[in-house]
Amino acid sequence: MERKVMSKDELNERRDSILELYAAKHAKSKKPVILTKKERKALGIGKDEGRASIRNVRISSGKVRLLLNQIKGKRIHEAFAIIRNTPKAASAPVFRLLKSAEANAVNNNGLDSDALFVAEATATQGTTMKRIMPQARGSADRIRKRTSHITVVVKELPELDF
Repeated sequence: MERKVMSKDELNERRDSILELYAAKHAKSKKPVILTKKERKALGIGKDEGRASIRNVRISSGKVRLLLNQIKGKRIHEAFAIIRNTPKAASAPVFRLLKSAEANAVNNNGLDSDALFVAEATATQGTTMKRIMPQARGSADRIRKRTSHITVVVKELPELDF
């Protein structure tokens, strides 16, 4: 069963009910309702963050996750300092990705770069390339070349009222 595509006027009229539906979690999966790109844009969902992702990076996701766990929840300038001073192979792609997420937040959504922090950082397993290489005593074996998909989301720090 397909969903009805609503116009912008209909979306603005039903804004409150759609946002309530989006905020409510599904009973079994606990995931929010999936909205179309047009609905997200009309409702302004995702305008409070900067997101960047890179796919099929030639490094295993476990090695990347070690670095991402260090920068989660940190302010963006502190995260840059941690990445620059960490001697890991994953530092270069994560640095470029964090820089891209910051640029997306500042240029596309008009957020303040001094108030940004790393909200989410994930690394999932990508496709594994397998090569058959000769081994000892005339046999052959597979060599796995692991890749990963990395995603970084930066958000603005909430203002605290004392």
